[in-house]
Amino acid sequence: MQTVLVIDDDAALRDTISLMLENEGFRPSLAADGRTGVKLALTQKPALILVDLRMPGLGGVEVCKQIRAAGQNTPLMVLSAIGDEMDKVLLLEIGADDYVVKPFGTRELLARIRALLRRSSAEETKVLAFGDVEVDLTRRVVTRRGEDLKLTRAEYNLLTYFLQNPDRVLSRDVILNSVWGYESFPNTRTVDAHVVHLRQKLERDASCPEHFLTVHGVGYRFLT
Repeated sequence: MQTVLVIDDDAALRDTISLMLENEGFRPSLAADGRTGVKLALTQKPALILVDLRMPGLGGVEVCKQIRAAGQNTPLMVLSAIGDEMDKVLLLEIGADDYVVKPFGTRELLARIRALLRRSSAEETKVLAFGDVEVDLTRRVVTRRGEDLKLTRAEYNLLTYFLQNPDRVLSRDVILNSVWGYESFPNTRTVDAHVVHLRQKLERDASCPEHFLTVHGVGYRFLT
């Protein structure tokens, strides 16, 4: 059973998240303030940490920084209120991996938690494979039948996103947000074009794909 540490000064929200985690087979660990949260993060070594951005005393930014400074690579998800200045640059600076804006639904939060856990698990695996393709996540190298393949940064990011979400129907909008980010304002055709490139480089027969499957009217599904 995986432990998820929740660091939030809102008792009602802590209880709600705790109940959700228990119902989904996780072991919740709760901290009402940042200092306690950091101590629990370092002693319990949970599978994932949820931390509120705005807390009295030791806030979420400093909590994340202290956990990372201690050498902990535990996935960190920040909970931020609408209006908080939270962007991807700040996330990288404080060592967080993802964030969710309040108010959020429990289903959304659970989906993000599972996605982050899958991603961290995949990164620990270091090398993922499907068909005759191997992806070395540490070296960012993709090989097919032992030969290195040249992928653009966007193609590689899309490939790893598919690898982290196998056998899931992914809409074009979800893929755009996760791989490119809406702030870059790409067109949904961007996804289609890059999937075509991946098929040409990684499928045995690009015209009859076995891994990068089209879900008509929705988006794509990746099969290993």
